[in-house]
Amino acid sequence: MIFDPSTYALFCLGALALIMSPGPDFFYVATRGLAGGRGAGVVSALGIGAGLLVHTALAASGLTLLLFASDAAFHLVKWIGALYLVWMGIKTLRAGDEILALTPQSAQKLSQVFRQGLLTNIFNPKVALTFAAFLPPFVHPERGHAALQIAVLGATLGTLATLWFCGIGLFAGQMGAFLARHTKVARGIRLFCGGALTVLGVRLAFGARP
Repeated sequence: MIFDPSTYALFCLGALALIMSPGPDFFYVATRGLAGGRGAGVVSALGIGAGLLVHTALAASGLTLLLFASDAAFHLVKWIGALYLVWMGIKTLRAGDEILALTPQSAQKLSQVFRQGLLTNIFNPKVALTFAAFLPPFVHPERGHAALQIAVLGATLGTLATLWFCGIGLFAGQMGAFLARHTKVARGIRLFCGGALTVLGVRLAFGARP
């Protein structure tokens, strides 16, 4: 076996704790589910999951460590991610209440929802930091190739995260029907989600380099 069962179970528990902490991925999936229904919520979660697979490949190949070794590369990714989050936050804040109404005119194309979820995750250096700091302690070279172990751990984290965010997307999509009938509540949630994305983007831009 690549992993001791108790070690793998501990990793899964730690991964769930990280995944359930609210962050850009959470607010993106929630907003898309509220705006486009359960389908958009699930597709946005799948976009996040695809981004985690990219981070898994980068971590297994060692490129994640190169990202943190290079100031230029790290700051480039950080600023792209920060600007993208701020852009989505401002876009949500400026949108009318129809963004949270389940109408064909306001629903975004699912391919666009997927792509935004993918980019939100890929250009968040904190996700890369999670892979760089959280996975290695569970890797034991004596049990096999380190890159394979990192790939398995990353895929596990990605699977758990995708399932969690799919649940968030489904719940948010269900809430969208209620919010369509209660515009004041919908407006408050829209402002909260847009503000949260904007604040997260600003914090990412001016946060200290790990």
